[in-house]
Amino acid sequence: MPYAEVNGMSLYFEEHGASEDTVPPLVLLHGGFGAGEMFQPLLAAGLGEGRRVITVDLQAHGRTPDVVGRPMSMEAMADDVAGLVKELGLPAVDVLGYSLGAGTAARLAVQHPDLVHRVVLVSMPARREGWFPGVRAQMDAMHEGAADALKQSPMYELYERLAPRPEDWPVFVDKVASMNRRDYDWTEELSAVTAPVLLVFADADGISPVHMVEFYGLLGGGHRDPGWDGADRPASRLAVIPGATHYDLMFSPLLVPVVRSFL
Repeated sequence: MPYAEVNGMSLYFEEHGASEDTVPPLVLLHGGFGAGEMFQPLLAAGLGEGRRVITVDLQAHGRTPDVVGRPMSMEAMADDVAGLVKELGLPAVDVLGYSLGAGTAARLAVQHPDLVHRVVLVSMPARREGWFPGVRAQMDAMHEGAADALKQSPMYELYERLAPRPEDWPVFVDKVASMNRRDYDWTEELSAVTAPVLLVFADADGISPVHMVEFYGLLGGGHRDPGWDGADRPASRLAVIPGATHYDLMFSPLLVPVVRSFL
């Protein structure tokens, strides 16, 4: 199985398809408690058609072992992805992330701008307060003690099947929970990102519509009419997928054509 040794860890990844040298590879980053294989339905729907696609299992997710003593953070995982891109000898990549993976993709664009061509951020706010209060309350309530109850969930089925050490489930839950409780505000850093960004949200997301517009504004969108010829259109885009929530957005048949149009 393909692993890359980066930042003191063995990062699991898979490669799919192929593309010409003029088309940047597409890196896919999953959500919390997920794994790279969760993108299989999107790949089957044509997301990666005509290009090389790389799926990654982030720290302690899927087949990637945890790093003992290292807290989980989107900043550190962005450095891991950057290490993988360099290990593969790629000059720059397109990257799509969902939820936790979107936060990691955003940090990749901030921390390693030279490695990023285009960015797709699916259902992730620019600051923690972008989540609805009820979502933040759920994040705050999660802790290691919830590990046993979560064994009845599909998240545990995936972890038990793929993880190198399934017995570390309580540690894994605690690390994810600790990361989700952490406050953050990346608005200033994200407003300086130069790569074109596609923001994708559900119309019934866990993120407030007010914040969706705020985030788009950080990227230069929504400030003016682009003119009849579109000359003042921003490089970044905003998509709101109808009939979807944070939890099923990745299964929407509308997602693939929206992303492919941007890429």
